[in-house]
Amino acid sequence: MSLWAPAPVLVAGPCALEDHSTNLTIAEHLLEVAQRHTLSVVFKASFDKANRSNAESARGPGIDRGLGLLDRIKRELGIPLLTDVHEAWQAEPAAVVVDALQVPAFLCRQTDLLRAVGATDRAVNIKKGQWMSAESMSGAVAKVRNAGEVDVAVTERGSFFGYGDLVVDMRNFRRLRETTGAPVLFDATHSLQRPGLGSEGSSGGNREYCADLIAAAAAAGADGFYLETHPSPETAPSDSATMIPLDELDELIERTLDVWHNARATRQ
Repeated sequence: MSLWAPAPVLVAGPCALEDHSTNLTIAEHLLEVAQRHTLSVVFKASFDKANRSNAESARGPGIDRGLGLLDRIKRELGIPLLTDVHEAWQAEPAAVVVDALQVPAFLCRQTDLLRAVGATDRAVNIKKGQWMSAESMSGAVAKVRNAGEVDVAVTERGSFFGYGDLVVDMRNFRRLRETTGAPVLFDATHSLQRPGLGSEGSSGGNREYCADLIAAAAAAGADGFYLETHPSPETAPSDSATMIPLDELDELIERTLDVWHNARATRQ
């Protein structure tokens, strides 16, 4: 059975793993949202943010402690887990703990990494690079599938427009599905980033546009949604400008699913 089906699926969590109490609070809330709205949910969090703009930016707890934190969430709640890997050697130990491995957007053409995640028996999510066309992502998906894994999703997170803005081409949900044969998720929060334009060279962003963009993606045919969320985004060590406050998540998902179901009914 695919982790990405039946649609829609919600992948959500903090940007980077934090203390167990914060991780648990977010994961428990996700399970409650999933139950209320009858949708699949996956808890996502990174053990290492290896592609920060600033060398002094927080990176997370690292692979050993991070996988321990994720394992604790899995044992206590049973929620499916996703984390990203940046190097090929990380795929095997991460696959022991999580249900899905994610290839970051900046690394979506790295052959060895794609083959390594594909060689596990875990689901895979590939973030579309901000410079990649929908059609060019077919090669990335093929590398994963050729290594053995067929449960692959692709996530749209916008394309660079100039140096500091990302723009989402709503045609890409259909184009990515047609060219890769994979379900397509929409990363609503990373698409709102303004890379390098935050304080001290970190990424800024505009979370106030999230509801508009995620509704548009729901209407355009996204198979699921990817969101970073936190009880107090202003205190989060990374991506604080774009993460959705946890107490606003339920209303956002309710409105998004209303659009999603109406759009699906219209297309049928």
